[in-house]
Amino acid sequence: MPLINRVAEFHAEMMEWRQDLHRHPELSLQEVRTSALVQEKLRSFGVDEVITGLARTGVIGVIRGRGPGGAIGLRADMDALPIHEQTGKPYASVTPGVMHACGHDGHTAMLLGAAKYLAETRNFDGTVYVIFQPAEENLAGGELMVKEGLFERCPMDLVFGMHNWPAAPAGTFLWRKGPMMAAVANIEITITGRGAHGAHPHRSIDPIVVAAQIVSALQTIVARSIEPVESGVVTIGHISGGHIYNVIPESVRMLGTARWFAPHIGDRLEDGVRRLATGIAESFGAQADVVFDRAYPPTVNDADATDLTIRAAEAVAGPARVSEMAKPTMGGEDFAFMLNAKQGSYIMLGAGEGDCPMPHHPQYDFNDEVLAVGASYWVTLAEQLLPRKDRG
Repeated sequence: MPLINRVAEFHAEMMEWRQDLHRHPELSLQEVRTSALVQEKLRSFGVDEVITGLARTGVIGVIRGRGPGGAIGLRADMDALPIHEQTGKPYASVTPGVMHACGHDGHTAMLLGAAKYLAETRNFDGTVYVIFQPAEENLAGGELMVKEGLFERCPMDLVFGMHNWPAAPAGTFLWRKGPMMAAVANIEITITGRGAHGAHPHRSIDPIVVAAQIVSALQTIVARSIEPVESGVVTIGHISGGHIYNVIPESVRMLGTARWFAPHIGDRLEDGVRRLATGIAESFGAQADVVFDRAYPPTVNDADATDLTIRAAEAVAGPARVSEMAKPTMGGEDFAFMLNAKQGSYIMLGAGEGDCPMPHHPQYDFNDEVLAVGASYWVTLAEQLLPRKDRG
């Protein structure tokens, strides 16, 4: 694939950065070591300014071109997930229960590689902001950066994001205009009944039985309340209650997620979760307290900005390896907050290699073979959107 030669020369360095980050993962808003490493690298590259403090651990590198012009932002996420790693890699996480299971280590390394090249060559006019965002996983670091003045401190015309995608062949690109990723809500249901000895269930109001009924009923929201041609998801991912074989607990806690694209679907999902959980609990004589926290809006790509990403991707990978994503994914992404505030687009970089695990799996690992592809894409996008006026 036609990579930028100088960027390809950074490949070994990017691998070293990526694997170091993988070995030392940090959870959302705790990316202290990661942030420090990014800052150190940016300063060593000779960027014009390093901005810190947004969303606690966020970092922005400011790279100015050879002449005046527009400004764009390129964003990577930095945080890891609370997952026990099972890759067996020599650079596996040394932090128990925390791993880079979504490829943010690779995203950070690719943007660092692009920053190194852009600071070295300055083959553009205007300004490139390289944005290293914390807390993409559940704590909405993108929203925090926007609220804390990202676009006021770094005035830019367009902002772009990219994510690795193991479901597509390595080195390909997938784009989509309009909705790309779903809105996200975090669900928490606390069921309070009455505890008792396990041998005397008639003296209890068993919250475990109530929870089982609620889990089954929630599956009917999408199946029977949402029009089949529309999209929605309700998933319960965690249930906890009780501590021993023969005790019926007082309460049970359930955690889950909801996903949708159209606002009215989100309203219907929330109504369904609240109505079913509280109604079923009351029918058993229990109580259900429901939290439906709308965490992220849908990630919606601007059509014109997406045309710009397609052009850059085709320049790197060739038109045959750049294609429209057949359908949006129900995954969520807090880059949505940046796209709600600024024109831009989000693209997928194929990272598949055989039957590899997808993100959020304990055996997932970022594919280092695409590091130079992603960095070349960032550089190409910057140079195409901020061309030098003295060229030619």
